[in-house]
Amino acid sequence: MENNTLSTYLKVKKPRLSGNSLKALKEKLRRQKKNFLKIPRFRLLGVGECANISVNVQDRIPIFLKDIQHLLLYCVMGNKSPYLPDRWCKLEKYNQVKHTIVCILEGLSLDHYVSNQSIFQHLTSKLDYGLELITPAVYGGSIIEELVAVPLTGIEKSRLLRKFGSIELALEKNQNIVKLFKAIFPLQTVMSSNVDTKENVRLPATDKFPRTELLLSPYQLIEENYPIPLKGGLAKKYENYVMTKDTYAEVNSESKMYGIDCEMCRTTLGSLELTRISIVDEALNVVYDTLVKPDNKITDYLTPYSGITKDMLEKVTTRLSDVQDFIRIFLPADAIIVGQSLNSDFNALKMMHPYIIDTAVIFNVTGDRYRKTKLKVLASTFLNENIQNNKAGHCSAEDATASLKLVQLKLANSIDFGDSILIEKSHFSSYMSELKKDKRTMKSKYENCNFTVGSSIFNRTTNAETGHSKTAGIFGCTEVMNNYSKFMKNSNLKITYGNDFQVGDHVRLVISESNRELVKRCSQVAAEHALSFLHVTLNNDDLAEDNVAKTLHSVDKWIEKLWKHTKQYGMLCVLFSGKKNSSTGACFLSIKNEINTEDVSKV
Repeated sequence: MENNTLSTYLKVKKPRLSGNSLKALKEKLRRQKKNFLKIPRFRLLGVGECANISVNVQDRIPIFLKDIQHLLLYCVMGNKSPYLPDRWCKLEKYNQVKHTIVCILEGLSLDHYVSNQSIFQHLTSKLDYGLELITPAVYGGSIIEELVAVPLTGIEKSRLLRKFGSIELALEKNQNIVKLFKAIFPLQTVMSSNVDTKENVRLPATDKFPRTELLLSPYQLIEENYPIPLKGGLAKKYENYVMTKDTYAEVNSESKMYGIDCEMCRTTLGSLELTRISIVDEALNVVYDTLVKPDNKITDYLTPYSGITKDMLEKVTTRLSDVQDFIRIFLPADAIIVGQSLNSDFNALKMMHPYIIDTAVIFNVTGDRYRKTKLKVLASTFLNENIQNNKAGHCSAEDATASLKLVQLKLANSIDFGDSILIEKSHFSSYMSELKKDKRTMKSKYENCNFTVGSSIFNRTTNAETGHSKTAGIFGCTEVMNNYSKFMKNSNLKITYGNDFQVGDHVRLVISESNRELVKRCSQVAAEHALSFLHVTLNNDDLAEDNVAKTLHSVDKWIEKLWKHTKQYGMLCVLFSGKKNSSTGACFLSIKNEINTEDVSKV
């Protein structure tokens, strides 16, 4: 029986390959493995995962439109990009991304998707990732401006300041940060704003650049664990916190700075609670200094650090709510709060504030952005002052004063002052080609820019600035194209229309009043460009109750058409613009990969 079984096995067993057949199979698998390793891969990181539409709406934390811009820049420019998308996603093998198509659907919001998911069959089946997005429509801004306008980096600003010695030319106020704050904090709209412009930059006599340049952005507030009234998981986390004002004014170069420092003790809650707070004004006067009795019993006074003892708090009647009331009344609506690692202070205060300058962020002597330098070291290094030497513990008034002095010192020097990372990068950055240019030519170039940012995304990604042969395309109606054109005037971009595009041109503009025609033209030529913007505007009639289902079916067919004409390893990014003062937007994206990987999986 066993012999019969063995005989049958030997008859059906496939013969082993040898000679040329084995060699050919190995070569085939080698090529497949090589190709597999070249495939660009996109995945979400923690921040991106929190914004995923699949996350429960109460726990979801949206990303920003600037996050999408940073990804687009990286897709085309890779490591030469001035900004990286590492905050929220990871793109591997960026140089293998064949091209990128951005489809902007102005008028659609996340609500349209959530209420009509069954209609978006191609959108959901073709694009792997869907994210909630805070877009300018929520606060009345321009989605075109925030996607196209690329701000100057800190290094670029420092270089211009050193070259021209002119703050008006070197540091034009970037209003994007203020607009983002409007999406998160209640900012009042003013008819005549005191914001800084090239024509009207008003700086205090001691400042060499606008203090607004040192503010933490909304991205940084989240990254540095500051309490912030953003929806989703953060809203749940900070639901018992109060804002320092009911309504804020737009911050500007004349906004007053106040140094704040808090001391905390550990209580039965297992966390730190406020036991002292000091506030110092710009003249270094202590305007508020009080001990605070926690609502819960103290288990550890942490005296070597807090300076707080049991006896000190015995007759104290001031509570956290009293401190909150004082701050809400005392602070101006555009106040800038200064301090060292203030995230812990605001968590102890259980308060939220939009305008923060953190000395642990703007100063760095370690050379590592994630290794913060202690206030004691900063004071000794830059102020030649010895603080926190009292064996009885720290003094919050002393620490608040030191932080404010450090910021004032930086404002009296330059943006990269005290930051070894910016200084090191600027030393190694090569600007030899621009140094050879006549200073007046450079001055004219920056004076003629009619927008308050470094350049457009099209300048950055085409050979206009990078020296390679990549090109871009923009597809939209006349009104839309006029808005895009604002960010390309007085630039060195070679712009052509439609079929007139030739070798050496930078940007192709295709204008049509028909959305269907725009989708068709984009599908036909998008593969010729490294970056394509298809901007479709849906009006109120398109989205009226009787027409919305038909419109969304058309949108889904447009996405199918764009996906069909996206090259293998190309990226398609679909943006819903959101609605003014209402629903947020959405971003759907994926890298096209339709190869059969069955054989590769065997390697």
